[in-house]
Amino acid sequence: METKSKPRARTAKKAIALTVSNPFMPTECKVTKFERQTTDTYTLKLSAKLVHEPGQFVQVTLPRVGECPISISSYSGEELELNIKQVGNMTNALAELRKGDTVYIRGPYGKGYPVKELKGNNLIMIGGGCGIAPLKGIIEYVERHRADYGKIQLFFGCRTPEDLLFKEHHNRWKDKFDLSLSVDQNPANTCFEGNVGFVTAMLEKASLEKDGSVAFMCGPPKMMAAAAQVLHAKGFHDDQIFVSAERLMYCAIGKCCHCMIREKFTCIDGPVFRYDEIGGIQE
Repeated sequence: METKSKPRARTAKKAIALTVSNPFMPTECKVTKFERQTTDTYTLKLSAKLVHEPGQFVQVTLPRVGECPISISSYSGEELELNIKQVGNMTNALAELRKGDTVYIRGPYGKGYPVKELKGNNLIMIGGGCGIAPLKGIIEYVERHRADYGKIQLFFGCRTPEDLLFKEHHNRWKDKFDLSLSVDQNPANTCFEGNVGFVTAMLEKASLEKDGSVAFMCGPPKMMAAAAQVLHAKGFHDDQIFVSAERLMYCAIGKCCHCMIREKFTCIDGPVFRYDEIGGIQE
């Protein structure tokens, strides 16, 4: 009987896990910039010099409103950038904040993308909709450590050209990396010149090196599941694919048990998992 070959991804030393001294104590910080990205998403920049890894998240608190987990969409150490989709009371309240306003955060929490462990590999990033935000943190990390990685391929897709995130960075990303953009629909009278169709269609047509490569994904579960199928068809193994899972995370420290996936806590064992750790994409 045929057996699977050994992992194709090159692995360096294991990254040191970050710890939080007091997991329940939020830190006050100021909004330094509010930027509307699309009709229902926006970016908050906060005065928080936070040591974190790409793919981790923070709990954001507004007194008398609530608290919610938000993925970090930057990597600088000087400011913290959060890309937020308006979906409820808390995210609508955060959308009212402007420069100088106060917000509270605790974290960082969870396990991010293993960028430090996987030095020497080619990186393939696949993002859909708001899932592009955590991948932006990886891009900024790679920009600071470009010599540590091989070829960088970015496959990002959204519903329409108006829904594309971080348009102000696209030209820079195209100059530095292999960036492919797609939209599900392209209404008339737009200037979009990219692909029309699902992001997985771009992935199917792309030339991908399976040896010495890893794929980092974030986005809707159906998109990630379809992208994983494409990667499998191209010869990628589960241990070369990393996904960011989304669950209700109240405490962020594995106490409330709302975010379990196959006996793993999304908040502390994830949100980033190797594909075989959780048996594929969980709806």
